[in-house]
Amino acid sequence: MKTLRCNGHLRMATAAAALAFTAGVGGLPSAHAWDGGDESRVRRGFEIAPVPLNLDGKNRELVGLGSYLVNAVASCNMCHSAGPATEFASGGNPYFKVGNSPKVVNQATYLGGGRTFTPPGTGNPTIVSRNLTPDRTGRPAGGMTFADFREVMRTGVDLDHVHPNCSATVTTNCYPASQPYDGDLLQVMPWPELQSMTDDDLRAIYEYLSAVPCIEGPPSGLLHNDCS
Repeated sequence: MKTLRCNGHLRMATAAAALAFTAGVGGLPSAHAWDGGDESRVRRGFEIAPVPLNLDGKNRELVGLGSYLVNAVASCNMCHSAGPATEFASGGNPYFKVGNSPKVVNQATYLGGGRTFTPPGTGNPTIVSRNLTPDRTGRPAGGMTFADFREVMRTGVDLDHVHPNCSATVTTNCYPASQPYDGDLLQVMPWPELQSMTDDDLRAIYEYLSAVPCIEGPPSGLLHNDCS
């Protein structure tokens, strides 16, 4: 995973522009404050988006750039789908011997989470990738604000506290004291690389994730979304 950068820069020439940048709903900077981007990446992002996008109230350039980063650079769906067996639609798996058919992403599982991982070592809990699609609030990852999204990407903090370190009061689904893992942080997720993204990149990814269709997931639990 490489450090991601874009050519766009925020230009806040006046105090009013600075206020516009910080006044977004839920901590998301105003889309109108974004003043540039790589037009070819924006265009390519729309070309490769594997699902219909809801652009109502969204910044089109941010959505396109976010799609490019999510789908062409960071490969987010590889981990944030249910796994290799369902990541691609029937007949659209590019790894299979099916001639030269183009890849077709399975829209029913796209960024809906559910892929499982287990960090090396004895007694470690199973890691489940999160549902990144927006809930009925229109915010991604089940209603995450941009401020929280940025914190997660910058620090790797697990705001859900799903897999803590074991203690006298936490004895199940936790990391044993004999293991080196920090249960307060997202394990497996490559945040140490992704944390080097610019704020422009993170805003674009957040805007794109806000535009993809909601996946409701199971009736309850970590992967469930209230889509309506």
